This record gives sequence, C-alpha cells and structure tokens, in this order.
Amino acid sequence: MGAHVMTSSNVQIIEQLYESFARGDIARVLGAMDPQVEWTSAEGSIYPGTFVGPDAVLNNVFARLGSEWEGFQAAATEFLDAGETVVALGRYSGMYRETGRSMSAAFAHVWTMREGRIVRYRQYVDTRKIAEVL
Repeated sequence: MGAHVMTSSNVQIIEQLYESFARGDIARVLGAMDPQVEWTSAEGSIYPGTFVGPDAVLNNVFARLGSEWEGFQAAATEFLDAGETVVALGRYSGMYRETGRSMSAAFAHVWTMREGRIVRYRQYVDTRKIAEVL
C-alpha cells in the first residue's frame, strides 16, 4: 500500500553500528555499548565466549579481527524490530591471513538494548564455514 513503516530508534542505532564497523570506526561501535555489556560469541566461532565490557570486546574480538583477517566484513542485510531486541541477519566475509583462505558465512546477531545502549549481544553463525578457513 506504500505505507511508510517507521523503524524504531533501536533499529537505527544497530544499522548505524554496522555502518561504523564497515568504516573501521571501532570507537563509535564501542561507544554504543553499556559499560557492562555482555558480548557472547557462538560456541565454535572464531573467538568463542562471553566478554563483559567494551574493553573486553575490543581486546578479545575486534583487535583480533583486525590483525588476523584481511578485509573482514559483517554485512547485515535485514533488521528485525522486536522492541528492546533487534535481530540483524547478514553474512561475514574475509580472508584469514594465517591460511590465506576466504570465507562467507551467514549470521544472526541478537542485540538487546536498554535506553539506547547495547547491553547484550549474542552471535549465531554457520561455524563450519568459519572452521573451513582456520
């Protein structure tokens, strides 16, 4: 019908997060996180575990993505608005420097927001696709 669907501010925050990550503006990504953010990477993913706080995310995830991968990207193509929860669907791509192999793997990221800040992140990913390049 051509009706304009308003996306919530939470969805907009998460969309901007992927844009900032793509530009390499990691400070902005970390700045969107609550000081006690719980970041959980999938079991069997590259950097599994739960990391608490932006510094832990930077050191255990982002710094390693930057140094161990060439052209790593997390491209989200669909955003599902569930109020305080936003689900982003997309694909990872990049080349793992140690093996020289490239990958493309589907992901779902579940973001939990409180007062415009990220309080929880959960990653779901096709870990086999990642394991094949490691």
